[in-house]
Amino acid sequence: MSARVRGFTLIELVIALMLLALMTSVLFGSLQLAGRSWDSGEAKVAQVTEMRQTQQFLREQLAGAYPQRLPKAAEIPLLFSGEREELRFAAPLPARVAEGGILYFRLSLLKDAEHSRLVLERAIPDLSSPDEPSFDRADRSILADGIGSIKLGFFGRDSNAVEGSPTWRDRWNDRQLLPQLIRIEVVPTRGPAWPPLVVEPRRAPEAGCRAWDASRQRCAGAG
Repeated sequence: MSARVRGFTLIELVIALMLLALMTSVLFGSLQLAGRSWDSGEAKVAQVTEMRQTQQFLREQLAGAYPQRLPKAAEIPLLFSGEREELRFAAPLPARVAEGGILYFRLSLLKDAEHSRLVLERAIPDLSSPDEPSFDRADRSILADGIGSIKLGFFGRDSNAVEGSPTWRDRWNDRQLLPQLIRIEVVPTRGPAWPPLVVEPRRAPEAGCRAWDASRQRCAGAG
């Protein structure tokens, strides 16, 4: 007796192909989702790593801010000034970068048509000049890219104030004292804002004076 062999009907074949196409579509979508999740995770890790490295570097630099003065200038001012979006200060480079020497730094946000970067410029101060050092030919380091805005804050007393509680302000005008605290807030163009960085300079302002008037908290002879 010969056995009858029954094959697939056209409808069964069409249904099988539809199921196969549906399974392939679901699998491809899952792979795409996994790829996007992986890329997003890597991007977030890169952003967090960049943020931590930048903040650690700035913490080291600002904590080591040196009260360097211009001895040839009137009132022997400190090489330090702070605005809402720009900070200038004197400090040594980290030991792993260079050995010895005080440099003058400018922290600011540099924007052009394609990029918005947090940059740190550095210049060698000429202490024999009565003028503040220029950053026209300064070396520049890019600390972070894709930065939308920065906001600086300074904690201390008003200039020439002997009494009263220190407060936060967005500008530091006192050329005879360093602020007690420096705060940096950074907002990227994409992603959440960085945690605020608050740094306390370790150096006492009198370290840059030949003579210090403790009662007035000024270099002796300064106006």
